[in-house]
Amino acid sequence: MFGIGMPELLLILGLALIVLGPKKLPDLAKALGKGLAEFRRATDELKDEFRQMEREVEDSSPPASEKKDNAQPDSEDHPQAAPADSHSAPEKK
Repeated sequence: MFGIGMPELLLILGLALIVLGPKKLPDLAKALGKGLAEFRRATDELKDEFRQMEREVEDSSPPASEKKDNAQPDSEDHPQAAPADSHSAPEKK
């Protein structure tokens, strides 16, 4: 948890107990717990929305085999020009 070991955590809790006092510390811990729970809930909702959007995009796009077929033009429709070869061109004198 954030690279904090048990000794550091006990030191932080001890300082908080001294600074805030025994009456306010439980209220602070309760509020912190509620805040973290709300944050976790919000991040889970955001993750679910991204997953749903990803599924919608995957469903609306054609399968990979159709994409590959559409991306390559037929050789009859679009003949490719032969590469220029310097050896086959007639020499100028």
